Amino acid sequence: MPRLGELEQAVMEALWASERPLAARDIGGRVGDRHAVTTLLTVLSRLEAKGLVSRERDGRAHTYQPIGSREDHIAALLREALGTSGDTGAALARFVSQASPAETSALRRALQRLGES
Repeated sequence: MPRLGELEQAVMEALWASERPLAARDIGGRVGDRHAVTTLLTVLSRLEAKGLVSRERDGRAHTYQPIGSREDHIAALLREALGTSGDTGAALARFVSQASPAETSALRRALQRLGES
């Protein structure tokens, strides 16, 4: 799973927060107008190459939307991190030992839902 730079992350956050595909100009308004549209188009092209966004023609421009959710992306990052561990069980145990009570409760609920299905 590709790591995201600061502007890539901001663009993805804007796309994840939107209920519709966005043009680069729309994204610029959401991430701060200090970025030129050409810069945003370059970032969007990189995100498309990384498999994180899809592009569709809309008149003379293109609109972009995320291929997966924020949660899908985070899950893939976690999976990748676990894949680099020599001992997945130990890595998970360390993670859980450092998790907050709210995080451990969320983990318990997720495991219960998986066990029920």
